[in-house]
Amino acid sequence: MLSINRTGDFVVFDIAIIGAGMAGLTCAQQLYQAGYRVVVLEKSRGVGGRVATRRIHRTPVDHGVPFLEAKGKLSQQLIETLCDRGILHLWMDNQDQAECPSPRYVAPTGMTAIAKYLAQGLDIRFSCRVCAIAPTPEQTWQITYHTPEETDNNLTAAAVVMAIPAPQALTVLEPLEKEFPSKLLESLRAVEFNPCLSIMAGYSNPQQPPLTSNSINCSPDDTLSWIGLDSSKRSNSTSLICVFHSTAEFAQHYLEAADLQEAGQQLLTHAAQILVPWLKTPDWFQIHRWRYAFPRTSAPQDCLATTTPLPLVSCGDWCGNNLIESAIKSGLAAAVKINQQLRQLSLPDQVISFVGTGLITILSCFTQI
Repeated sequence: MLSINRTGDFVVFDIAIIGAGMAGLTCAQQLYQAGYRVVVLEKSRGVGGRVATRRIHRTPVDHGVPFLEAKGKLSQQLIETLCDRGILHLWMDNQDQAECPSPRYVAPTGMTAIAKYLAQGLDIRFSCRVCAIAPTPEQTWQITYHTPEETDNNLTAAAVVMAIPAPQALTVLEPLEKEFPSKLLESLRAVEFNPCLSIMAGYSNPQQPPLTSNSINCSPDDTLSWIGLDSSKRSNSTSLICVFHSTAEFAQHYLEAADLQEAGQQLLTHAAQILVPWLKTPDWFQIHRWRYAFPRTSAPQDCLATTTPLPLVSCGDWCGNNLIESAIKSGLAAAVKINQQLRQLSLPDQVISFVGTGLITILSCFTQI
């Protein structure tokens, strides 16, 4: 691990990456492997962003991205590599998988395993909510962030990558609006998201009839968009666990609600009405609000970059329309942009990470995007 220089009370890095989702981790690995001093600041307690898993009653439950599909070259390579490593496997359904036009892949230990694999070797600081950035007289960025224990922590970096949803990036950047090119902020403001509520529910009665499929698209229903039999991903599951995703229209009504229990019960009742009655009465359920679930209006570029007042790039799955594919591509593009603005080191031809002393290929990629 490279040593970290210190100036006064501030830790100095080459690049600070805000957000440990798929785009941020991809970008961080490229730059770290090239030799940059990289730190990743993540507001939650784990990596992955919407590639999210929650452990409930000692069982992993995927309440974000439920599966991976090959939507392009990069996601296809990632799926193949993670299948070879035993991290992903084919999500078998009640139908003939050979007839499925787009095979789906899941992680038995939870979808966040994908992000954990990409995160290996990186310096990631969890529970760090970035609240401000500002240029310093020394021509570096000062990043101010809060943790549960302390407020107004600081570190400095020569460049910043904001690998978070565009509205969140705007919250940090708009106080310095006069410092940035208007085109950058206008592009961020043009990105819009649809919200989603995710319900995780457990049913212990083994006599309950199964759903007709492991994954059900509920469109054009105006309340539920998708239902998945999450427990079917895990061979050792002892109970039936379903995950329900609301429509954007339904989630919008509860976007600012302090208590989401009412919304959760409404979704379960509706699912019981359109599918099977027992879905209304789970043994337990939890609900998660995704304020920025799916880009409704995407950025036309792979990333947004500026050198005014200092090197800064914004990236994410909102730079495109294919979520995981777009996130990987955007993270790679951000690494290229930042590298061009700094020392122009030789970026690796692959996104890689260390496991022990061995160098493991994650996916091949072209760095000149």
